[in-house]
Amino acid sequence: MFRTATVVHQAVRRSFCSSSRRQMENKVPEKQRLFQEDNGVPVHLKGGSGDALLYRTTMALTVLGVGYVFYELVKAAFPKKN
Repeated sequence: MFRTATVVHQAVRRSFCSSSRRQMENKVPEKQRLFQEDNGVPVHLKGGSGDALLYRTTMALTVLGVGYVFYELVKAAFPKKN
């Protein structure tokens, strides 16, 4: 019982420790340079092809949603007659 508690305590302490075993490279200056570059691309598309895919998917879902809302409004305005 005590051994299990000790193992759990060590695992929790390691996951919340402020010092890491391997240092990670700071990528913030690189990203700042990329996003601040004046190349005529909107900021929401400067991340690359992933951003473009996400943007197009969002726009397609928005257009489909608006179309469905109009369809439901027309269907509600002209109910079926018995």
